Amino acid sequence: MKELVEIIAKALVENPTEVTVTETVKDDEIVLELKVAPSDMGKVIGKQGRIAKAIRSVVKAAASRDNKKVIVEIQ
Repeated sequence: MKELVEIIAKALVENPTEVTVTETVKDDEIVLELKVAPSDMGKVIGKQGRIAKAIRSVVKAAASRDNKKVIVEIQ
């Protein structure tokens, strides 16, 4: 899951070297924290959060194959 979020985010931003994804496991869910440069934040979130919702939907679909719950946080 971590690699999937990283690939998507790097494709969207102008500074792909500043993209970091950290993965933490809490109980029965996986939390992925996506950090990008402040200038790229708008590109990752999108208008009215559409791109952020799309990223979360793709990750949720990929996680459902493994019967896992994944939360994507954008910081």
